[in-house]
Amino acid sequence: MVRAWFMDSSADDQRMPHQCDPPQPVTIEELKKTSGVLHWQINADKYEEEGKLSQIQKDRGYTYTDTIVVSPEKLPNYEQKIKIFFEEHLHSDEEIRFILDGSGYFDVRDDQDRWIRIECTK
Repeated sequence: MVRAWFMDSSADDQRMPHQCDPPQPVTIEELKKTSGVLHWQINADKYEEEGKLSQIQKDRGYTYTDTIVVSPEKLPNYEQKIKIFFEEHLHSDEEIRFILDGSGYFDVRDDQDRWIRIECTK
């Protein structure tokens, strides 16, 4: 499941939702149009047998994959390491964010330089 919204300007804990008040949702269509973010719905429990992820990787020319577990129990120095995720940085290549378990936020800028938070859950 994916939801997206324009972010508030709070400097509070980045693990919080940071929704504007009132909330300003962003549709999947708006997300694609204003930021270039694409979305596919893939069953995390059956993705290997269904082959949809592999087909997307093939169609878009993705050749590299990695898996990371982000949790206090699995990631050494969790509190320090997650700070890296909150620092603005650019990716020069397209990337897939595929949630196998749990949830996460991904923040992107739109074409008007506004921050959009994307919430992805299994």
